Amino acid sequence: RKIGSRLYTRNLTEDPERLVRRNWYHLITSYYPDALITDRTALENKPAEDGSVFLVSEKGSETKLPGLTLRPRQGVGAIDSDKPFIGGARLASTARAYLENIRPSRARGGRVPRTLNGEELEQRLDALLRTQGEGALNKLRDDARAIAPELGLEAEYEKLNDLIGAFLGTREAKTDSAVGKARTAGQPFDPDRIILFETLFGALRDAIPTPRPASAQTGETIATLAFFEAYFSNFIEGTEFSVGEAREIVFEGAIPTERPEDAHDVLGTFRIVSDMQDMSTLPASADELDALLRRRHATLMQARADKRPGEFKTKVNQAGSTVFVAPELVNGTLERGFEFYRALEEPFQRAVFMMLLVSEVHPFADGNGRTARIMMNAELVAAGQERIIIPTAYRTDYLGALKAFSKNGHATPLIRMLDVAQSYTGMIDWSTFDRARSMLEDTNAFAEGNDAKLRIPAGASK
Repeated sequence: RKIGSRLYTRNLTEDPERLVRRNWYHLITSYYPDALITDRTALENKPAEDGSVFLVSEKGSETKLPGLTLRPRQGVGAIDSDKPFIGGARLASTARAYLENIRPSRARGGRVPRTLNGEELEQRLDALLRTQGEGALNKLRDDARAIAPELGLEAEYEKLNDLIGAFLGTREAKTDSAVGKARTAGQPFDPDRIILFETLFGALRDAIPTPRPASAQTGETIATLAFFEAYFSNFIEGTEFSVGEAREIVFEGAIPTERPEDAHDVLGTFRIVSDMQDMSTLPASADELDALLRRRHATLMQARADKRPGEFKTKVNQAGSTVFVAPELVNGTLERGFEFYRALEEPFQRAVFMMLLVSEVHPFADGNGRTARIMMNAELVAAGQERIIIPTAYRTDYLGALKAFSKNGHATPLIRMLDVAQSYTGMIDWSTFDRARSMLEDTNAFAEGNDAKLRIPAGASK
């Protein structure tokens, strides 16, 4: 069947638009043998939203196909730095693509403009800097300088040079995007995380949390609850002791000689979460958040000098395939995230947001998960609400929900599981250590593995 000008297919069933879109790069040289893929297509590496593919060719007329429009223009053809592409066309080098996209263009007749706008270009430069470092921008600048005269794009090179210098902090230049303005102001942030925080903010605003007054009110109940909070929070991170060993560390000061640092992790966590005055302290500004994070982390990690207690990371960190915020973006991302946090009204909402803010930024070399959960429960303690404890049996659910949020922006599963964890915490009798331990054992709280299932305490309602 015929699906376009001089275009036939043996596929008699598939939608023509899907078929053409899937094979767009094979079709270019059938209509433009001398084609160079350029302008926004050379950076996006796919047809634009309206199906436009931008080319340089001696042939000036457009070709319209189902779901695709090949849009050529006159210009300098392929040079040595431009590379062969699938289907036989040439693809503008990255440096050339940036130079050509520096030139402004207009959208006419409702169609996508030929080049990216200033904000889109700056977002790409920011992403390049975040993922590949300063060396990538310096190489881009060097490559652009080398080819600009051959292309007659010297003026465009000067603009690109100024923009790259502004992003690297070596020049002043006008910027259009939020990330560009933040870079030039010396407070860059991770825009991908801000999108996640915006998603989380909306999901939390839509959720109606159940108020759960704190069950532990006296000295002994608070100490018992704080112990198990510290115990489970460390167990999640792989700092594993038996309950008896942890009890001796916390309440008797018995530090095992073979694992002193691990013991101090548990003890440091307990010291923070058992201090009701400390746990009732909340940040009123981004600067206060910075100071509070550093102070609590310093207490938590005081036995691990190699982890730089109380100091933000200097190297990128990651968990599995999740890469966290780059060191130079930590302050700016925390500050932007704080703007969402302070707009939330309910303690549970603020607690969940604060935990994820710290977890996603991962501001320290180590101890981020524990710090995030401390900050979460501080929001609840300050409001007289029940804490959220993550028992070992709930660890897989917790980590899975965190991953789903980080990778796909799915906030609802995490909100629900934390709501269940808070409800469970309120069902435990924390009046004595032995009573709490017995109920935790009866409800499978200490069970490990993917098949471990947390049970509701006998006689309790969800």
